[in-house]
Amino acid sequence: MKKIYALFITLASTFAINAQVSFGHIQNQIPRGQKGINQFDVKKDTVAFKGLSVDMGAAFALQFQAVNSFNDQQNLATAPNYRLNNLENNFNLPNANFTIGAQLYDGVRVNLDLYLASRHHNETWVKGGYLQIDKLDFIKKDFLADFMKYTTIKIGQMENNYGDAHFRRSDNGNAFMNPFVGNNIMDAFITEMGAEVYYNRSGFVSMIGVTNSKLNQNVQEIVASPATPSKPDNNTTISPSILAKLGWDKQINQDLRIRLTGSYYHTANSSGNLYASDRAGSRFYGVMSHSDYDIINPASGAIVSSVANNFDPAANKDTGRFNPNYGNWATSYMINPFIKYKGLEFFGTLEFTSGGDYKGTDDSRKVNQYVADLVYRFGENERFYIGGKYNLVDGKLANANAEAIQINRFEAAAGWFMTKNVLAKLDYVNQNYKKLLSI
Repeated sequence: MKKIYALFITLASTFAINAQVSFGHIQNQIPRGQKGINQFDVKKDTVAFKGLSVDMGAAFALQFQAVNSFNDQQNLATAPNYRLNNLENNFNLPNANFTIGAQLYDGVRVNLDLYLASRHHNETWVKGGYLQIDKLDFIKKDFLADFMKYTTIKIGQMENNYGDAHFRRSDNGNAFMNPFVGNNIMDAFITEMGAEVYYNRSGFVSMIGVTNSKLNQNVQEIVASPATPSKPDNNTTISPSILAKLGWDKQINQDLRIRLTGSYYHTANSSGNLYASDRAGSRFYGVMSHSDYDIINPASGAIVSSVANNFDPAANKDTGRFNPNYGNWATSYMINPFIKYKGLEFFGTLEFTSGGDYKGTDDSRKVNQYVADLVYRFGENERFYIGGKYNLVDGKLANANAEAIQINRFEAAAGWFMTKNVLAKLDYVNQNYKKLLSI
């Protein structure tokens, strides 16, 4: 039996603060304040090397949420006391990030990102870090200088560069780059150990990267779980993940900028981290979570099992999102057009994904995502903006399902840069789930 689930988020407002202080000269770094908006990938600049320099940055987000969530799963024969949790209009746990970096050598810098407080972890923990190399002078003065003029190498456990959408998302306390409150429903974001090589020249954008497909690093042997009729051949292998990006980004004239990129991600043997790796959690706390309920036998009325309340903001951190949950292999393609004409900007995401649930038993299934947002920035130094965003996800949870599920979301937002490092924004969201299986 199929039911329609609906989620309605009325209002969410966020204050975001982003600040950066450099004790010296930091090369080839995207600013963390308002000037960093719509900066993608990596950048080259002309900052001179003047010895060891230290850089520190911080981000803080305080969010008030007024939410209603509901569905039509009421008075079910198998779960008569099932209901969604009621949610109060109140503040969520504030989020905070901290970044520290250093210019170690001419063209060589290091960066470390920490989450001081997040939805998933209330305590301080490391998001990741990387070494960025823009010159090879540490080998020999001007070594491959003509090549390195356009090339950047990044190595570390870092925010891996699949697609352009992750540059326009909220990252825990750093909510500056996102004009809206929520990230994409299917939120592609990974921090795996790997390396990326960029070659950007005259508007041409390119990147090739590889990761070890692991979110948490260890060298423990992978032992297959006991075989079952539905999973007779469990995966015991982890293979590298491959990432690539190709595109064009050009400031046509003073008023018009056009960017178009295509990105690729593939892992042959993995637990499918791409849509489940944001350990900070979703912006929409508690939506669609349920209270305690019992599953009963309708014929006898006997309780078969009991299901606990899953409101817990930390344990159930991804409320409002969707994970296609590919269990063995996965391939994703993302196309991102970006056009900015004066104060008007359009950003789109076309994402096509496929994968297998478990080794040896399941053919590939597909889940696709379509996103478009339109933002108008105005006022002195574009201090104000208004915008709208539509997001649609369509695909199968399993090949056994006759129909694909659909999730759609509409967001409208308004923002005010009180200073170049302080942003206040107001957001309205309406999200719906369709054709999901009933309990």
